[in-house]
Amino acid sequence: MGHRDEELKGKLERAGIDRETGQAALDVDAILQKWRRRVFKRELGQRAIDDLGLPIDLAKMDVMMAVWAPANEFGGEETEETMVSTVAQRLNIDPSRASRVTSDLIRQGYVRRAVSQLDARRAVLELTEAGERLVEAVRHYKFLVLGSYLKDWTAAEIATFLPLLERFSAWSERAATPSGAVTEEVAKLRETLLEPDPQT
Repeated sequence: MGHRDEELKGKLERAGIDRETGQAALDVDAILQKWRRRVFKRELGQRAIDDLGLPIDLAKMDVMMAVWAPANEFGGEETEETMVSTVAQRLNIDPSRASRVTSDLIRQGYVRRAVSQLDARRAVLELTEAGERLVEAVRHYKFLVLGSYLKDWTAAEIATFLPLLERFSAWSERAATPSGAVTEEVAKLRETLLEPDPQT
C-alpha cells in the first residue's frame, strides 16, 4: 500500500506540493476519515441520550439546541428570537424538516410557541422548563466528557491547538478555488477520465 502513497506524492510534486507536505496531507486525511466515521455515528450525543435515559433522539436534541442557541456553538446573542426558519438555518436543514421535528417537540412538551416581542404577528420558539432541564443536562454531560479529556492537556497545548483547529476548519472553503499548477493537474486528471477504456 505504501508504494501507492509514494506514487501519489510524486504526482503532487508536479503541482508544487513537496513530499513532506504531501505526507502531511495524507496523515491529516487519515485522521479526518477516522474522525468523520466517529462523528457521523454521533457517539458523544448518543452516549448522552443513552446514559441520561432521555426520551428523544439526536434530531430532536439538535433542534432543541438550535432553539436554546448556546453562544459558543451558534454565536450571536442568547436573547435573539428563534423561529422555525431560524432553526433550519442554524442546523442547515430543510425548513419542512425543522417544522416537523419542532412540532413533535411541542407535542412532547419540550418546546412551546410564543409571541414575538418584536412583532406580535410572528410566532417564536422557546424551550419549556422541561426542555431547558434536558438541554442543560446534555450540555453538562458533554462538557464533563470533553473537560475530563482536555484536563490532561497543558495550557500551551490547548493554546496551540485551538487556533490551529479553527484555522483548519476553514480549509475546504479556502481550498475550493485552487490555482496555478494545482488547476493544471486537476485538468489533466479530468482528461485521463475522459480517455476511452483500452479494454472496451
